[in-house]
Amino acid sequence: MKLIPRIGWLTVLMMALSVAGYAQEKRNDRKPVEPTPTPRAEPEPRKPPAATIHYTYEFNQPEFVINHIVVQHDSTGRGEITFVQRTEPPIVEPIQLSPVAMGRIFGLWRDLRFLDSNENYQASKNFAHLGTYKIGMDDGMSRRTAEFNWSDNKTAWALTAEYRHVADQAILVFNIKLAREMQPLNAPGLMTELDSMLTRNELSDPKQLVQLLTELKTDEHIPLIARNHADRILKKIEKSP
Repeated sequence: MKLIPRIGWLTVLMMALSVAGYAQEKRNDRKPVEPTPTPRAEPEPRKPPAATIHYTYEFNQPEFVINHIVVQHDSTGRGEITFVQRTEPPIVEPIQLSPVAMGRIFGLWRDLRFLDSNENYQASKNFAHLGTYKIGMDDGMSRRTAEFNWSDNKTAWALTAEYRHVADQAILVFNIKLAREMQPLNAPGLMTELDSMLTRNELSDPKQLVQLLTELKTDEHIPLIARNHADRILKKIEKSP
């Protein structure tokens, strides 16, 4: 095979580099292709996060033993209850609505279309001696409160009944826990009160009391009669649908 002289190799190399540079210049001379812009979607109207919506229920009757009650919670059912007994300092306790109770309560709020309405729920008759109710909602963008002592609006009245049950159950649980710790002789009477409320369907969700009653039926700090009664109530709740 015939060998190429060294000068020939250099010539070939120089020619190859020239061709590559020319090709690179040709590529650089081409106008870059602009990417097609993606159409911008119009922003949706701002909606408040569900957890930022706050609901309130308030009851006031100065002549009652428990004369002032306020229940506050968010859309997860988590909140607190504040209640006042006579001249005692306010008591504040955390609450958590059960899924069953939330289903009923939020369904009633939706049916009222509360923030979109300006309806006066007060009936023509005045029953202020039975106490005054306030219900309110705040979604961060608008706020409304309605006050009445009796209502012909069945939905509004049903909503206050639901909150009464929430409050009554929470206050009863507080008193039971207090009896366990400091006033065990009050336990039998509280079990009788609980049984009566269960029979009259005046509890928000009796199944929330299962754990407490399970503890009570074996708690030797309270009288045996109260333990046995707690066991009977527990069996009633467990048998209920």
